[in-house]
Amino acid sequence: MSERTSAFAAVGLFTGAPQHEHFDRLYRLLPSSRMTASTTPHRFPDGSPVDLPASFTFAGATVDTEQFLDATDTAALLVLRDGAVVHEQYRLTGGRDVQWISWSVGKSFVSALVGIAVSQGHIRSIEDPISDYIDVEPGSAYDGVRIEDVLQMSSGARWNEDYSDRASDVARLGAAMAPGGSLDRFVATAVPESAPGTVCQYNSADTQALGTLLVRATGRSITDYMQEHLFEPLGMEHDGYWLLDATGREMAFGGVNLTARDFAKLGELYRLGGTWNGRQVVPADWVAASIVPDAPHLEWGRPVIAGDALPDGYGYQWWLIPGGLGQYSAIGVYNQWVFVSPSDDVTIVKLSATRTYGTTKGEDTSFSGTHEAFLQAVAAHVGAR
Repeated sequence: MSERTSAFAAVGLFTGAPQHEHFDRLYRLLPSSRMTASTTPHRFPDGSPVDLPASFTFAGATVDTEQFLDATDTAALLVLRDGAVVHEQYRLTGGRDVQWISWSVGKSFVSALVGIAVSQGHIRSIEDPISDYIDVEPGSAYDGVRIEDVLQMSSGARWNEDYSDRASDVARLGAAMAPGGSLDRFVATAVPESAPGTVCQYNSADTQALGTLLVRATGRSITDYMQEHLFEPLGMEHDGYWLLDATGREMAFGGVNLTARDFAKLGELYRLGGTWNGRQVVPADWVAASIVPDAPHLEWGRPVIAGDALPDGYGYQWWLIPGGLGQYSAIGVYNQWVFVSPSDDVTIVKLSATRTYGTTKGEDTSFSGTHEAFLQAVAAHVGAR
C-alpha cells in the first residue's frame, strides 16, 4: 500500500471517526507545496471583547451554544468586527498558529485567483470556453463550456457530491489524488449531463477545472500565483500549504491549509470590496459579481447538492446565505466556514472536525443549517454592539 493511500485510509473520512488529530496536519501526512508567510504580515488589532450569545434558534428550537460547539468538534472560532478581533477561541487541536485544512473553503480562494488572472489579461474573458485553455477530450463535460458557468457550478457535468456514498463522483475525485491518478486527467474526461448554465449542481470537479485553468493561463502553479497575489499582499502571518496529487497539481477543490486568522483575511478582503491597505488586490467588479446570483438557477433555493435542493444561492464559488441580509460564505465539509455579514461589518471563521459529517446526508449529522443559524446569530449579536 502506498504512503498516500495509507494516509487517506488512516484518516477515515466520512466514517464517523474523530478527525481533529488529522485536520491540523494533513499537509504533513500528504504531499504538499508551501506558501511562505508575508514579508509584511498583517495582524488584526484587538477590539472590545464580545461574548457569544448563550443560545440561538434553529428550526424553531433553542440551541445551546456551548453544546453546539462541542458537538461539532470546533477547533477555532474567530470573530472580527470592522477588522478587529472581538472573539477568539481554540479547542481540541486548533490554535492561533495551526494550519487547518480548508476543504471547500479553498474554492473561494481559487475564484479570487481567477478574478486576478482575468484582470491581468491571462484569461481573456469568462465568456471564453474553458476548453480554450485546458486539455479536454472532445465531447466531454468541459468541452466548449464557458468559464463563467464553471465558476457558478453550472458546467452541466454529471456529478454526485454525496460524501456518504463511497462510489460517488466526489469519492472518485479524491481517489484521483493517489499514485497513478491525475486531477487534470479526471477533469479532461468528465461526462456531460445537462446543458451548461441551466442547473447549479455543486461539483468539486468544476473547481478543479478552474485550478487547471489558472495553471495553464498563467504558466505558474497555483501555489506560486497565490503566493504573489494573495499571500503577500494580504499579509498572511503563517506559512500555508496546498495538498498535491501524484503529478504535483494542487487539490484546487479544497486542499489549502491556513490558520484561522489567515483564512479570515479572504473574508475581510471581500467585505472591503477587494481592497487591502489601500491596494486593489481583487478587482471590485469581480468581488461584486462573485456574491450575487445573476441567473434564475443560481437564486436562493435553486442550487442542488447530491440531488437535494439547498436554501442558499450561489455566486462565483461563494455560497449566498438566505435571509435578505446580503451575507455570503466560503464553506467546506466538516463545517469549515468563512462567513461574511457586510451589514454588520462582521467576518467569522469557524474551523471544525464534526465527526458525524458525511455519514448521512441529514442535518442531524452535517449541522449545515445549524451553522448558518449560529453564524447569523453571532453576526447580529456582535454587529449590534
